[in-house]
Amino acid sequence: MLNTESQFVREDPWRIFRIMAEFVDAFETMATVGPAVTVFGSARLPASDPDYKAAVVIAEGLARHQLAVITGGGPGIMEAANRGASRARGKSVGLNIELPMEQKGNRYANIPIQFHYFFSRKVCFVKYSMGFVFMPGGFGTIDELFETLTLVQTERIPRFPLILFRRKFWEGLLDWLKHRVEKGRLISPGDLDLLSITDDPQEVVNIILDYQRRVGPPRTLPKGLM
Repeated sequence: MLNTESQFVREDPWRIFRIMAEFVDAFETMATVGPAVTVFGSARLPASDPDYKAAVVIAEGLARHQLAVITGGGPGIMEAANRGASRARGKSVGLNIELPMEQKGNRYANIPIQFHYFFSRKVCFVKYSMGFVFMPGGFGTIDELFETLTLVQTERIPRFPLILFRRKFWEGLLDWLKHRVEKGRLISPGDLDLLSITDDPQEVVNIILDYQRRVGPPRTLPKGLM
């Protein structure tokens, strides 16, 4: 067995080149997309689920206002959002990740990009989005929620809209954050105001459009992101 130093010499420098190539390929493609909104959500929800249907409506509404829709490129809510954007003949971006289960690219992403590394994929979500919609989901969705929320809270990126869809799904988490985390002074008063919550697909679209009218789309990568 190789020792740690030998493994680094043999493997890690080449891994760096693979990471660089992944960023370069993704940046070249995403630079042409224009103003965009990322929709996160479960890979496990079928097309018959109300939240799948809501994601289609939300994405279609965004695309009809010339906003690209970015998803993780997989099934479930990701497929739904790509489907809605594609149905409106908009730019439907799928940032797909290689996983041993659940994840495979959906056929509605007309701008598919393949990733090997989670972290380079995450950078592309934030770098090219001017708003984020969090549909019901599991660990991956919750991870993206708190990572993006932290970037906004710490002012590493602008105060983009962070929208939680489906009040019944998210209200337990918000209650815990308010009564345990905020009350325990582990976050600052007002930090939870960074989040919006709604059950109305049209309100999601309106929040994004209002932000775009007031602030406009981001022109460059937020300074604190990379």
